[in-house]
Amino acid sequence: MFIAMNRFQVKAGREADFEAVWRGRDSRLSELKGFQSFQLLKGPADEEAGVVLYASHTIWASREDFVAWTKSEQFRDAHKNAGGTKDYYAGPPKFEGFESVL
Repeated sequence: MFIAMNRFQVKAGREADFEAVWRGRDSRLSELKGFQSFQLLKGPADEEAGVVLYASHTIWASREDFVAWTKSEQFRDAHKNAGGTKDYYAGPPKFEGFESVL
């Protein structure tokens, strides 16, 4: 199993805009070999920094299946309007990938 996460810092007050982009995406993840599940998670607000934390979380059968997704037409389609130039981001997303140990 491989878990792929992107963490986002969204400017406080812009949560609805960020979430609307995700709701409107046609990810096509279910078309890919090895895809198991997706969640968009909302975390705590950091009031000092003026941000709200989010994470996208996908579970794949293997790292190889995830890598194949990143090279797919479905990946390009899903990310064409998700660029880091949106004014609701407080910085670039941070990717984290995890392989199952136990």
